[in-house]
Amino acid sequence: MKFSMDSMMNHRIVPYIRECDFALRKPWVMQERRLLDYLLIYVQEGECLFTVDGVAYPFEKGEFCFIQPNSVNRLEGVTNTVTPFAHFDIFYSSSSDQSFPTRAGQLDLTPYQHLMQPRLDELFQIHIPVKIKLSHPSKFRDMFLQVVEFWQYKDPIMQLKAQTRMMELITFILEDYMPANHVKQMSPQALNWITSYFSFNLSEPLSVVDMARRANLSTSRFNDVFKMQYGVTPHQYLLKTRINHACELLLTSKLTQEQIASYCGFSDIHHFSKAFKKKLGMSPGEYSRLYNVNGNRS
Repeated sequence: MKFSMDSMMNHRIVPYIRECDFALRKPWVMQERRLLDYLLIYVQEGECLFTVDGVAYPFEKGEFCFIQPNSVNRLEGVTNTVTPFAHFDIFYSSSSDQSFPTRAGQLDLTPYQHLMQPRLDELFQIHIPVKIKLSHPSKFRDMFLQVVEFWQYKDPIMQLKAQTRMMELITFILEDYMPANHVKQMSPQALNWITSYFSFNLSEPLSVVDMARRANLSTSRFNDVFKMQYGVTPHQYLLKTRINHACELLLTSKLTQEQIASYCGFSDIHHFSKAFKKKLGMSPGEYSRLYNVNGNRS
């Protein structure tokens, strides 16, 4: 299945920790409930039995449980346990502060559907198990315990540290469960850097080959991905950027047309004039005079 760029662009990853604590309990049970947000539990001590969407998962000391939104779960501590946990959002929502960790018996969340977080497995179309296995378990554990510890302080700096580390934990999970070819396909497609790249290098002779190399894509693949994201070819986008900048300089500066041509990346004034007229239907001089006429009328 393919990764959806539109889904990614529409769901920004901005962690929001809702509830976080160290839970020290004697044998215990939390009856079934459905989640609005994400729940990450570390079994630091003891044994647990967590049932998620009808499947029972035994957990022992040192294991992590990861439950995604809209999952029905029943949590049980079989022995005395220490289970640090965090309820959190992964994706930005203007309603994050209105959401809440659901309680035992809350299964019908119809009134709260607007608070439901998107699921990673649906959004990225990858399988992330309830019992997660990580490539760097010790680092992940230590960072998670820091998140829980920092969250106990209501100091803004400590809260920020907790949120920052939560972002890293989410990154670890995605890196471990996204197939390698999935990551390679996904990361170059987010060509958000291209506008800044054009702006900083507008006066330079830019080529599609160089841009494709920067994006770690073949030239043909880069062209396809670029057009899918921006609706035009790289050449058309770059030319439009150069012409727009030339228009701004014609109207707001005292630079000569030769200087403007150079600043906007045209090889010479003839190339500049030809491209400008083809794009706007008038020469740079005509454009400037038209502006002056309109400006005198205002």
